Amino acid sequence: MMRAMRASAKWIMGAVAFTFVGYMVFEVGMDASGRGSAAPEVLAKVNGYKIDDRTFYAALRNEQERIRQERGAIPVSLEEQRALEDQVLEQLVQEIVLRQELRRRGITVSDREVIDAARTSPPPEILSMPQFQTEGQFDLQKYQRFISSSADPAFLLALEARYRDEIPRLKFFDQITAGVYVSDSELWQMFRDQNDSVTVEALALYPPTVVPDSDVTIGEAEIEAYYAAQSDEFERPATAYLSFLTISRRPNAADSAAALERAQSARAEIVDGAEFDAVARRESADSISALAGGDLGDVPHGRFVPEFENAVLALGPGELSEPVLTQFGYHIIRLESKTDTSFHAQHILLPIELFGDHLDEVESRADTFDLFAAEQDDPGALDDVADRLGLTVAAAPPLLEGTRLQLDGFLIGDAAVWAFGSDIVEGQISPVIETSWAYYIFRLDSLVPTGIPPLDQVRDQVRRAAVSAVKETRTRALAQEIAADLEAGMTLEETARRRELSTRTVGPFTRYNPALVFQGVPEAAGAAFAMGVGQTSGPVSGPLGTFFVRPIRKTVADSSVFVTQLERQRIQALQQERQRRVQLVLASLRSAADVQDLRDEYARRLRAADQGLIPNPIGF
Repeated sequence: MMRAMRASAKWIMGAVAFTFVGYMVFEVGMDASGRGSAAPEVLAKVNGYKIDDRTFYAALRNEQERIRQERGAIPVSLEEQRALEDQVLEQLVQEIVLRQELRRRGITVSDREVIDAARTSPPPEILSMPQFQTEGQFDLQKYQRFISSSADPAFLLALEARYRDEIPRLKFFDQITAGVYVSDSELWQMFRDQNDSVTVEALALYPPTVVPDSDVTIGEAEIEAYYAAQSDEFERPATAYLSFLTISRRPNAADSAAALERAQSARAEIVDGAEFDAVARRESADSISALAGGDLGDVPHGRFVPEFENAVLALGPGELSEPVLTQFGYHIIRLESKTDTSFHAQHILLPIELFGDHLDEVESRADTFDLFAAEQDDPGALDDVADRLGLTVAAAPPLLEGTRLQLDGFLIGDAAVWAFGSDIVEGQISPVIETSWAYYIFRLDSLVPTGIPPLDQVRDQVRRAAVSAVKETRTRALAQEIAADLEAGMTLEETARRRELSTRTVGPFTRYNPALVFQGVPEAAGAAFAMGVGQTSGPVSGPLGTFFVRPIRKTVADSSVFVTQLERQRIQALQQERQRRVQLVLASLRSAADVQDLRDEYARRLRAADQGLIPNPIGF
């Protein structure tokens, strides 16, 4: 038995070590100063601690591998890659900040603590491994025998490193949550927040509807005055103006005919005796089901598009369909079984995609993009390639920083990532940007920095804002008139009817889950619980409008039910409060950290090195 366990050691080590690359990155990839042996480039600093390019890219590769194992592919677009790089850097920053706090507090771990934890508290991913199961339950003795006899020192090293990293964190979390306490009165209030309910009569005053546009007149003087007083409202992010070329990747009739021919060929192969499973694994573009030989498992009716499902249900058990066309391509389907509510089938998907001469033509034109224009500093290269390929240079809509470029109804996120890159200047041409429907190259014609545009450029926007401000002022004045009516003894319904307004019944709702109409105005929901039945609140204003509420029915929480679930609630509340405390402390440490992101400077140096202006910063 132990021989079999030793044979599994590398696989088990993978489960343990994969979660532990953070330790390897920091402790193996760096020395105590944060510098490797070959003077690597610094990409960021955290309270003076350096994150070099080797550390960063090791962590990035690890995250890419995790995503690949989880999803089957890694991000490939510029936009996705940039987001992943930002995420990895933030993870490294938080890791460093936490380690620095552990050192400041003098939190360490002893050899005895590591040994005891390794023997008695196996990592969560170990608990479900079949090697350590007895009658469906984790067997601690099997695990202990394994680690005592394991001949793989790398596994034991990874396990030790895991505990040397985790135990100090747990000590730290215990320290900062040691004083967490939730009293019975707090628990009772929590219970009431979830179980007290109220139904109200409400009057909502929304400025856009209470004051018609026709009642507001704004002249040029008012527009200029509003712009002068509120010009910060109209600050715009940086704006890029781009020209571009595109090559369509959409299939044509010949591609569709070729996909049908491949589907018919695959079907004929199965009819001639080939195993459906083998053909599915080789040919199907549905990568998930292809791994299972095209098997879709037991599927309830209504799961798939009608064309597919109708074809499945028209088959008898064991029958093979003709090619079935859906929006995804051509399917070859074999029905295993069906009932009134579900079916079990296999399928092979042959997508309609570029093929043969059409594929060669499109790829050749994309290569021309790449060879003669992509990533060049000469703005005329875009026009030259357009002439070479018989294309027309088009102007893209203005692109605001922080948004995605939209062309013909499609979003092209990579265009913005490139255009607002720190090392991109006017006149430069992008790399070839590939989407599922086209190839693009862009030229940055001009870049307008962040700022407040002149009034002439935002006059309509200023006018709308000035009109909204007048409506809000008049709505507040109307609310004061209604409040005066209520003080004089009128009911909420009477004062609303007097002004051709209407009230509505809202609820029942709780403090924990207020009515949708009040979710942007917690004060209105609070007033509903604070007022007695029949009383009417004063005006409560929020970002969307002003509200009056009159409770008409209340239900209070049952104290006897509270007592029966008190201890369960206490455990949940303590856990939530501890988590909240940990998150607050970690967020505080992160916000106080001095973080310098030097990646843009690094990219500029690389570009200068490519142009021969400075020595290559990475030595090749």
